[in-house]
Amino acid sequence: MPVPTYDNFIEPVLRVLQQSPTGVAAKEVYEGAANLLHLDDSQRNELIPSGQPVYKNRAGWAHDRLKRAGLSQSLSRGKWCLTEAGFNWLKQHPFPLSKAQVDHLAFDFINVRLTTPTDAVMLDDDGAPDSAISLQTSSPDDRLAEALAEIRSAVATELLENLLQVSPNRFEVIVLDVLHKLGYGGHRDDLQRVGGTGDGGIDGIISLDKLGLEKVYVQAKRWQGTVGRPELQAFYGALAGQKAKRGIFITTSGFTAHAVEFSRSVEGLVLIDGNRLVNLMMDNEVGVTSQQIKLPKIDMDYFEQ
Repeated sequence: MPVPTYDNFIEPVLRVLQQSPTGVAAKEVYEGAANLLHLDDSQRNELIPSGQPVYKNRAGWAHDRLKRAGLSQSLSRGKWCLTEAGFNWLKQHPFPLSKAQVDHLAFDFINVRLTTPTDAVMLDDDGAPDSAISLQTSSPDDRLAEALAEIRSAVATELLENLLQVSPNRFEVIVLDVLHKLGYGGHRDDLQRVGGTGDGGIDGIISLDKLGLEKVYVQAKRWQGTVGRPELQAFYGALAGQKAKRGIFITTSGFTAHAVEFSRSVEGLVLIDGNRLVNLMMDNEVGVTSQQIKLPKIDMDYFEQ
């Protein structure tokens, strides 16, 4: 028997999360949901092409839908928890959930963008966001593009959550790994993290040539709020102190309009916000793995010869 589709995991995931108001490890949610669905060993051993067990993948997508609906959140790395709205919704919708209720959670919030807990969408059983293209009228290529966009959005959200939870030192290493993948430095050793609190606000140094005569200085900060002009001016001042011509300021949040304006008024200063950072990580497979899918397409030239 095949592993149930991800919508069938929604109620089991809710049941497991409801038992732990302070949050529960994702791996425990996987197993708890599998137990509630009575999955046997063969079902638990079934893998998707990337090597992940199918049931864990589908439980993860069920949690993604609950997050988009505003019912759950990632409390910390690898730890899930119901939101206050989630507990309130369960009080109004006792188990077992009807098919309509499960379908509402599974399909009506797909287009909701995941940002912060304060932006979570409240549930409304009488209405749902409109889909840009209905499943009935979209072409296979449309559905493939939508699925890819959905997967990238979900992975981007998870990447940002993990970046916010790693240590400052580890975050700086990750940033340098991304920059190396982008072609900075001939060897990974050419990108060095500055120890401690950094040197004048500088967290990393990249040598662009073998002798280290030309360098790029990096500041990497896990900010919750947007980075303003004063922070960039301080970094730019640190660059001047090092007689550096190039600097990269990377943050998990974003930049104010005044900060962006300042970066454009000077030379050699590049800004990378959280959204761009996670997309660079996905595009360059830093902390992310990808699988190749072969799509058949008719070669008309072959038949015309």
